Amino acid sequence: DSSDTLKRNRGRRGLDILRSSNLAGAIFTIPPQLQKVAEDINKSIPIVVISDRAQNLNIDAIELNNYIAGELIAKHLLELGHQHIAYISTSLDQYNIARTRRLDGLTKAFISDNPQRTIVVKSRNITPEMDLNTLQIEHTVGYELTLECLSNKNITAFVAVNDMVAYGVIDALISKKFRIPEDYSVCGFDNLFPSRFSNVSLTSVEHHIVEKSHNAFEMLLNKIEHNQAKDMPTYITRVEYQHNLVVRNSTGPAPVNRTRQR
Repeated sequence: DSSDTLKRNRGRRGLDILRSSNLAGAIFTIPPQLQKVAEDINKSIPIVVISDRAQNLNIDAIELNNYIAGELIAKHLLELGHQHIAYISTSLDQYNIARTRRLDGLTKAFISDNPQRTIVVKSRNITPEMDLNTLQIEHTVGYELTLECLSNKNITAFVAVNDMVAYGVIDALISKKFRIPEDYSVCGFDNLFPSRFSNVSLTSVEHHIVEKSHNAFEMLLNKIEHNQAKDMPTYITRVEYQHNLVVRNSTGPAPVNRTRQR
């Protein structure tokens, strides 16, 4: 569709700019949409990609397994007795594989041994213009999609695609006078710095954002030095970080016979 075409055209334009630039190298914080073009550029301009383990790129990469991240949250919520949850996300498509992989891992671990459990998936497509021009777009998506879920009385927990969306989920629940985690549990991914604040205290999956960035830069610098020495390595380096779940006060036992205030 037109949105996909726009994204691919922007991806190609960005790669064309990189190819014609005087840059010594580049770090991609999401996998390039035009994989073959990026791999060709990598032969002359060193590239390092921060990506999901599922990506089959012939480019040096710092990886995380977002499928396992989803599994971690599913297992945590199951231990707390939750049987019906909602997954709240921005665009879920082939260009955002980390988001879909988190959902896949969450779904498989949560309902594989009990089809009576349910996951309500709510997502909203975000155009590149909205992403660039609306600073609070993720918070807004979390807030509005959560309100849409509240008519489903079975849901006892919300899993947000990242911490910024989770903040919107939390604000939506608080706006309706619900308690966290007594009425609803909330989880996120990324473990951003504000998630540890006492008034937020968000349960989240640690994605080692700072460490990955440092590692990607060191890897790129090494590639640049080899490139300048006309000694580009013929091997691909992949470094995989392991997730861990940071449990805080936003998750608790699934409520039983709760009375909700509206």
